[in-house]
Amino acid sequence: MQNLVILDIGSNSVRMAINQILNDGSYREIKRVKSDSRLSEGMGKAKVLQPQAMERTIQALADFKAIYQQYRSDSVIGIATAAVRQAKNQTDFLQAVKKKIGITIRVLSGVQEAYYDYLGVINRLGIKNCLILDIGGASCELIRVVNGQSKNLTSIPIGAVNISEQFHLNDNVSGANLFNAQFHIQKLYSRIKWLKHSQREPLVLLGGANRTLARINRTRQGMKRVDSIHGYHLSYEQVNRTYLNLLRGDVKRRRQIKGLEHDRADIIVGGLLPLMVLMDKVDTRKVLFSESGVREGIITEFVENKSEH
Repeated sequence: MQNLVILDIGSNSVRMAINQILNDGSYREIKRVKSDSRLSEGMGKAKVLQPQAMERTIQALADFKAIYQQYRSDSVIGIATAAVRQAKNQTDFLQAVKKKIGITIRVLSGVQEAYYDYLGVINRLGIKNCLILDIGGASCELIRVVNGQSKNLTSIPIGAVNISEQFHLNDNVSGANLFNAQFHIQKLYSRIKWLKHSQREPLVLLGGANRTLARINRTRQGMKRVDSIHGYHLSYEQVNRTYLNLLRGDVKRRRQIKGLEHDRADIIVGGLLPLMVLMDKVDTRKVLFSESGVREGIITEFVENKSEH
C-alpha cells in the first residue's frame, strides 16, 4: 500500500488529490483540496502568465505541500495543463514552482491531456461508445471513443476563462458578444473533421463548468448529495433551460443561483458555451457526467506501470 499525491495545475483552479493505492491495484481518494487560483487570468492574446496569478497558484501549491507532508507520501506527481502549456513565460513559472516546493511539474500536451481524460472516463464509467468533452479554464479536450478505444484525441485552446475574457461574457451578456463567441467556437469545431462521426453519440462531460451544470440541476431537483455527479445525466432540454437561466440578468443574479459556486459566476456563461455549440453540432439528446478525468487517468497509468515492475 502506498500514497500517491497528484498536484494538478489547471487554468482556473489548482487541485491536490491524495490517493491510497492498494497492493491489488485498486485505489481510493483519502484527501482532496482545491484552490481557485485562476492562473490563466489576464493572459490575453500575448499568452503571458500574470505575476499575481502565478503568485496565487504557487502559494496554493505551498499550502498543499504542508498538507501532503502530513501523510506518508511515496510519490508526488505534478502536472500542468492549458494555461502553462500556452504560456510564453512557462519556464519562469516552472522554475518558481520548483524553487518553492521542490517539485518538477510535467506540462501535458493537449493530446496527452485528452488521453488521460479518456483513461479516467473509460475505467470508471463503463461506457463503450461516446464523445467526451472536457471544458477547462483555457482549453477543451474532445475524445471520440469507439468500442472502448480512443479513436480521436483533440485539444482546442478555448476554455471558461479565456472565452469569458475575450468575448466579455463575465457580467451582462449582450447578444452580439454571445453570437461572436458562438461563431468563434463553431469555426474551431468545423476544423475537427472526425466530429461528423460522433452524431447522436452520448456526450460525456468533464471539467469545472460541466460539474457546475450538474450541481445546479441536482440542487434544483432537491437531491441530497449535490456533488455526487458520477453517471448523472441530463437531457438536451434540461441543459438548454439551465443555460437560458444563466443568461438572464447579470453576474450578481447568477451568484444567487443555487448550486453555482460564487467564484464561478463570472465564467459560467463562457464556460458552458463549448457544450452548447457542440450539442447542436452533433445533435446530442443526452449528456452524462464523469467525476473521473485527467487525475484518474494518471493514477491508472501509475498503477499499470507499477504492476509491470
